[in-house]
Amino acid sequence: MNPLSLAVALFACASIATAHTDPPPSIFVEGYTGQVSYAQGEEVGFHISTTTAKFSMEIARIGAERKVVWSKADLPGKEHPVPEDASANGCRWPETVRVPSTKEWPSGYYEATLKCADSGGKWTHRGARTAQSSVWFVLRAADPGAKSKILLQLCTNTYNAYNNWGGFSVYAYNGLSNNQGHKVSFDRPGGSQYARWELPFVDWADRNGYTLDFAANSDLEHRPELISNYKLVLSVGHDEYWSGPMRDTVEGFVAKGGNAAFFSGNTCCWQVRSEDGGRSLTCWKENFSKDPVWQQKDRSSLATLWSHHLLGRPENQMTGVGFLWGGYQISHGQFMDGPGAYTVYRPDHWILEGTSLKKGDMFGGKDTIVGYECDGCEIEMKDGLPVPTHRDGTPKGFTILAMCPAKWHPDDSAWYEKWEMGRVGQSVLGTYTTPGGGTVFTTGSTDWSHGLKGKDPVVERVTTNLLKKLGK
Repeated sequence: MNPLSLAVALFACASIATAHTDPPPSIFVEGYTGQVSYAQGEEVGFHISTTTAKFSMEIARIGAERKVVWSKADLPGKEHPVPEDASANGCRWPETVRVPSTKEWPSGYYEATLKCADSGGKWTHRGARTAQSSVWFVLRAADPGAKSKILLQLCTNTYNAYNNWGGFSVYAYNGLSNNQGHKVSFDRPGGSQYARWELPFVDWADRNGYTLDFAANSDLEHRPELISNYKLVLSVGHDEYWSGPMRDTVEGFVAKGGNAAFFSGNTCCWQVRSEDGGRSLTCWKENFSKDPVWQQKDRSSLATLWSHHLLGRPENQMTGVGFLWGGYQISHGQFMDGPGAYTVYRPDHWILEGTSLKKGDMFGGKDTIVGYECDGCEIEMKDGLPVPTHRDGTPKGFTILAMCPAKWHPDDSAWYEKWEMGRVGQSVLGTYTTPGGGTVFTTGSTDWSHGLKGKDPVVERVTTNLLKKLGK
């Protein structure tokens, strides 16, 4: 056999061997919904991509119990390509299935569990294989305020900001090649942080007889009329990313006598802009000079820190506290041996009624209710009690009830030219009342609901005091 014929024969043999031994491709099923939130009775649209011809889906409300409301097997499946710009502009997958919700489905956070299976490869790897993922959405009340006067708006903007599906989030640490994105789309799989932050609060509320209506962050922007049906609006956990219209809605609500309770920290830290009809958001963060708004005369929508001097609208004006005067506790290398607890300064306030606390007492340390990211305000001591200076935007009348030290990490703060390097801040628990009669409360910590999960009696009593007085 001549060399050319031998080469052809060897290539043919190799091709046959490869065809018979190549492992099968990966198996997956992933998806997202066409909207972040739906009203009871609306059809929920799912956009699913899978390697299998069929998949199953089970939808459940996630609270104190996992309540299944819909399930179906053998749904037709198809794999769809992932665009290179999916992180910013979405997957653009077609709608796969529409599921009609009903008014019997309680308002809440819902999770659709997707499952698929195959029998492996054609020639090898023939074992049964399965894949599973989940899709989340929020279900609003069809008749807002009819069953509850308390609205829990979930931190869905924060979910999206940290989601790096497709390669990028608005953070460098979890992006491809440690690169940071500035625009992130809701039209892609993944991204929920509900189980970490809001679920412990919802679990406690469900078990203690509190009915809550749910909404997404973006509902405060795109459905601002919704809020007028409630007495109390809640922020729980890690509510970091707010748009200008969101703030306008809540600030207008409390100015007219509505109440807001921020059982959260790092709240309203970064301004975002909604794009693509609310299906994506933009935040340039410390790279604000690259924001096209930077070149405009009106920089009020600049997508950077709300406390940045160019905006002149620190979050303190709404919540009473802000991240510039807070920082980390037992996180990011800051106060890693910290108490994770508040020290009480004004135990006679109605918010602490029934706790038996005295000045100087500490609470919450067992469950580290002061942790991760914390908000505070500029403080001075008078007669042994902390009071706000109000120079940072904290409203007149803001009363500090308890505090715990917190501190920024240099990597987070050094870029801001007005940052005082090495400053120690505080996680501040406090309250104020607007001239219109609205009460605003804040814990100044992302981790308040740790105490509810741990059944801390003080945390439970304070939460009860607030919901009972402000939510009726």
